[in-house]
Amino acid sequence: MDRQSAVPPSPSSPDSSSSPGIPLTTVAVVGLGTMGTGIAEVLVRAGREVVGIDISADATGRAAGALAAATARSVERGRLTEDERRAALGRFRTSTELADAAGAGLVIEVVPEDYALKHDVITALDGIVAPTTILATGTNALSVTRLAADSARPERVLGLHFFNPAPAMKLVEVVSSVLTAPAAVAAVTELARELGKEPVPVGDRPGFVADGLLFGYLNQAAAMYESRYASREDIDAAMRLGCGLPMGPLALLDLIGVDTARTVLEAMYAASHDRLHAPAPILGQLAAAGLTGRKAGRGFYTYASPGSAVAVDDAETPGGTSAARSAGRPVRAVGVVGTGTMASGIAEVFARAGFPVVLAGRSSDKAEAAKARVAKSLARSVEKGRVTPRERDAALDRIAPAGSLDAFAEVDLAVEAVAEDLRVKQELFAALDKVCRPGAVLATTTSSLPVIACARATSRPESVVGMHFFNPAPAMKLVEVVRTVLTADDAHATVREICAAVRKHPVDCGDRAGFIVNALLFPYLNNAVKMVQEHYASPDDIDTAMKLGGGYPMGPFELLDVVGLDVSLAIERVLHREFRDPGLAPAPLLEHLVAAGCLGRKTGRGFREYARA
Repeated sequence: MDRQSAVPPSPSSPDSSSSPGIPLTTVAVVGLGTMGTGIAEVLVRAGREVVGIDISADATGRAAGALAAATARSVERGRLTEDERRAALGRFRTSTELADAAGAGLVIEVVPEDYALKHDVITALDGIVAPTTILATGTNALSVTRLAADSARPERVLGLHFFNPAPAMKLVEVVSSVLTAPAAVAAVTELARELGKEPVPVGDRPGFVADGLLFGYLNQAAAMYESRYASREDIDAAMRLGCGLPMGPLALLDLIGVDTARTVLEAMYAASHDRLHAPAPILGQLAAAGLTGRKAGRGFYTYASPGSAVAVDDAETPGGTSAARSAGRPVRAVGVVGTGTMASGIAEVFARAGFPVVLAGRSSDKAEAAKARVAKSLARSVEKGRVTPRERDAALDRIAPAGSLDAFAEVDLAVEAVAEDLRVKQELFAALDKVCRPGAVLATTTSSLPVIACARATSRPESVVGMHFFNPAPAMKLVEVVRTVLTADDAHATVREICAAVRKHPVDCGDRAGFIVNALLFPYLNNAVKMVQEHYASPDDIDTAMKLGGGYPMGPFELLDVVGLDVSLAIERVLHREFRDPGLAPAPLLEHLVAAGCLGRKTGRGFREYARA
């Protein structure tokens, strides 16, 4: 159970109790696109009077229609009564004149992400609204400070960054500049809470917290695809199945808009000069061609029509590579080397799928203990109704513990899951090469070491492949299938076929550090650490932002403490060594915590402290 943060949080905005009671009963929303309309819906349903303003009469009409339709659906679902719906619709009026914002206590502009346009709106409002009216910009990439400085009353200008779709997403980033009055921050923070949102205080820098972390990750995914390291489908499947994300990064870029993402990244790069934020060239190429994602009907994927969420087959849709069309080698028996959690989990996966499994350890006792671990796992599955007692017993009967690799003489696939130490793995592969029959495929579960180094320790490098399971192996569907420059097509096909047989989802990738998942995940985690290190935001606020704003199942600091800070640091060092990019250098704060023995949950302290069992 979490007790407290182990890292001092950044200063937050004043508590709402310090608010002087700036009246925010009437709110004007300028810009009635998807986001503006969603914000207006949130406000009217919370009892605010809302003036929706757009220069386009068509836009105001669409907004009114969308609000009517949304509230009607809420009545059908029992979330609103008909009287409440009529009252909400009665609190919304539209206008094509900015002057109609005059009576608002808060104006939220959500016009297109163009500095000149936002500047014109903010400065025009100076001559319209009362001196106490708060002016909020919905930007996530442009400088709030610069917009404020050009206003007649910069102390009342701040950022109020909702997430799309605004009615559903709980996060609101409240952005202060050095010029913002604490009273204005307190007032909008309290409003966000009254709207049922979770406000997170942040300073003024491009992307703020959520997008600042999210867009760097999306950019790296685009660059990974552009380099043809992995297919768009495999990149997206890897991050959904390996990290539990609601969408893959390339599909998410299409949803956000490729042009929008490029704009945000340009602003981030201008502020950070970090090459990881420099937009991948493919983003500019797609944007220049008008292939901006779902809204255009085509981006990284092709869609049924502009605005459609339905992806359709196109020239890049997988039809089977030459390796995939190759016939795999027959696999009748499997050997698993190792006695830890991962090895026992992999043995369980194969045994449950009907394969005879030799589970080898450094001694017979260790191998028997690993089989006992499988038995406990299967017993839990029986309790949860996932397997029957008969299926449990059959799976256990298929596992033969062994204290020597000599038992691997007849296996067709040998999978190693020993310590993540290259010397240990190379010695093991040399031993497997001697005992396994000709034609047997040898697989490593490494997550960070070069597969080719394991392959070269054998006389059969063409039969060596990476087979990276994720923990816990029985539950996680993803397997990264890593082929080296020497891996034979039929060896690669064997692993893909065996993944299908054990009901796992294989994704193909080349033999380089991090493969797909870790190469995208750990730079994101490292950037989160840098935010804390720079006192930009606290671990709690960053975790909240990524869970509520990005749909992540865990915040980055929760995940770092679970994975282990030492493990995370080791992976980040491997990535930095492989790609030689200064932006991938591990954050000093992470190195300091590891040096201090603060490794996460396993030591009781990492980025947070944990109660002892």
